[in-house]
Amino acid sequence: MVQRIVSPDALREDRVPPGQHVVEGWPVLHSGVVPDMDPSRWRFRVTGLVEDELELGFEEFAALPRVEVLSDIHCVTGWSRLDNLWEGVSTGVLKDLVSIGRDARFVMVHGAGGFSANLSLGDFFQEDVLFAFKHDGRSLSPEHGGPVRLVVPRLYFWKSVKWVVGVEFMARERPGFWEQRGYHIHGDPWKEERYSRV
Repeated sequence: MVQRIVSPDALREDRVPPGQHVVEGWPVLHSGVVPDMDPSRWRFRVTGLVEDELELGFEEFAALPRVEVLSDIHCVTGWSRLDNLWEGVSTGVLKDLVSIGRDARFVMVHGAGGFSANLSLGDFFQEDVLFAFKHDGRSLSPEHGGPVRLVVPRLYFWKSVKWVVGVEFMARERPGFWEQRGYHIHGDPWKEERYSRV
């Protein structure tokens, strides 16, 4: 039986952060072209501050224990989509697969095509964060980050990296793809952490 988790933000009385408006559809936004992500060649790598690095193929990864997460999406461009049902592997499963170094404080989630996003371990290991295969009962399309994308419900959606291929555990924070291009290092929609002031 798949465990279902409701993201705390989806339980708020007012679920729409400042500066956001609700949309019914799911806009497709990304930079560049959609990478060719053949599941038979897909690999997920865990690197950095771990005792032993790990590599899994798609079938191995998809066979890990699954969760369902009901959450909202908040895009930095101003739209929000409520009541999204995701299915995939909780980030917490990684704790059972690798021994994370005591000095690790951050992760860099890597996506195909050079995309990435930085997260604190606290944000990465929240109960409602997962590597999603499905959205609202359907396999994720390539345009929406399939076969696997990260979903971080409590932060702006650019942190939910598309086309995930790995996770790197780090002692020090460094900016990911969008953070290097002026987006906020953290990205809390309730604080409107959209862009860096640096």
